[in-house]
Amino acid sequence: MRVMDTDVIIVGAGPTGLMLAGELRLAGVRPVVLERHPQLWDVPKASGIGGRILDLLRYRGLLERFEGASADPYPPLRLPFGGMHLDFTRMAEAPMKVLPMSQMEIERLLGARADELGAEVRRGHRVDVVRQDEDSVSAEVTGPDGAYTVTARYLVACDGGRSRIREMAGIAFSGTTYPEVVRLAQVAVGDGVTVYENGDLEVPGFGRVAAGFTRTDGGQLAFATTPDGQLHLSTTEDETTEYDDDVPMTMDELQASIRRVLGAEIPMRDAKRLSRFTFKDRQAEQYRAGRILVAGDAAHLFPATGVALNAGMLDTVNLAWKLGAEINGWAPAGLLDTYHEERHAAGARTRMQARAQVALRRGQDAASEALRTLFQELTTDEPALRRVGDLIAGNCTRYPQSGSAQHPLTGTFVPDLALNTENGATSIAELMRTARPVLLILTDRPDLSEIADAWRDPVEIHTATTADRPADALLIRPDAHIAWAAAVDEPIESAAGTLREALSVWFGES
Repeated sequence: MRVMDTDVIIVGAGPTGLMLAGELRLAGVRPVVLERHPQLWDVPKASGIGGRILDLLRYRGLLERFEGASADPYPPLRLPFGGMHLDFTRMAEAPMKVLPMSQMEIERLLGARADELGAEVRRGHRVDVVRQDEDSVSAEVTGPDGAYTVTARYLVACDGGRSRIREMAGIAFSGTTYPEVVRLAQVAVGDGVTVYENGDLEVPGFGRVAAGFTRTDGGQLAFATTPDGQLHLSTTEDETTEYDDDVPMTMDELQASIRRVLGAEIPMRDAKRLSRFTFKDRQAEQYRAGRILVAGDAAHLFPATGVALNAGMLDTVNLAWKLGAEINGWAPAGLLDTYHEERHAAGARTRMQARAQVALRRGQDAASEALRTLFQELTTDEPALRRVGDLIAGNCTRYPQSGSAQHPLTGTFVPDLALNTENGATSIAELMRTARPVLLILTDRPDLSEIADAWRDPVEIHTATTADRPADALLIRPDAHIAWAAAVDEPIESAAGTLREALSVWFGES
């Protein structure tokens, strides 16, 4: 039998790759992360995390670390959407929450977590060639001390939208690149600029500019001010230039863009963030090619801000436990293929709402303006606003139900129920810390516990009570999605068969 250097090679130490490394360690797998940059990349990219991934981080016991690293946790949210704003500030419980922080800080926290769990991260190691056969995959690498080869059972490409690994694996990346460039900045308001109470700016030599979105023949300007004098600003212009992601944007480049869009410069200083990107609408046609898989931007690019990083991190939570099951020998047939089935569909749904933003954003005629006005009016109604917020957050993801179990909760993300056990109070979040499958029995059902006893090796069995129980029992996957549920007071005759089926489908034969 061939000896592998490691279990899984991860190419790319961005948030997706580092999150995957930590999740694989929880699954009992040895990953090696290969990153071409010699140190943490300080070129500004993402400016925070939000949506469903925050719940998952809490379930892993990591959320407090991220909250502590954010200078402004969960600010009142008016989220850009298709050239307008969605105002969640008037909702008692918003469906979308955001933790502002730099991508460098996100990577630092996830890297520290991966290190604590024993993952190996090699910086300054460039993957030049990958090869695979029926049993293994190998990567030819150039590192600080020269060339070498590393072999593993699987390789996951987390190397971004221009993924060389995806290309070498022959995975098509179909879609559209829109001819527009977005430039983002967080700066201090410069001398001579007046900030009005409603957030408008009085710009020297130009006049008053309204907060929010301003459309001109040159493009779109958007900005918002904060009480401490910070200016969050962006420009969007039709442009076909291909910029090198490794070359940071400068203040001069930003001012030139503002001048083209607005016809004047806005005095500003002390930049905390300067970045640019193009809007791309692309998705890998397959998330798996043999022993090579893709995740994050290597799997999907969305033509809207605020969703890509969160979707990529959620990819890894779905993938890691399935790779762990394969490598540790208890995976049922076809388990790893469900990574593509589930996350490709989730990516397509995120892509759908991002494409809707394109239709709202890019139109310049009277009909397009009418569409934006109508959409803005509709989202003043809380049900419509909540529905769109859930889409952006990824809260409405429901994985396909398998087998004959058709409970409404199956395939959904498990809510964080408060639980009472014989050992005291706990919660769903506490049970999910170790990323193991859990059968949670919420009433006196020894019949269900006896059935699951044959799966006690991969599956933890817990008995608890909760207020207003949603089901008699929940079978929860390591990614916190419900694989099976027994209806309240469901007879054993029906519950027994579907429980055995679900346990076999997801966690192998007993």
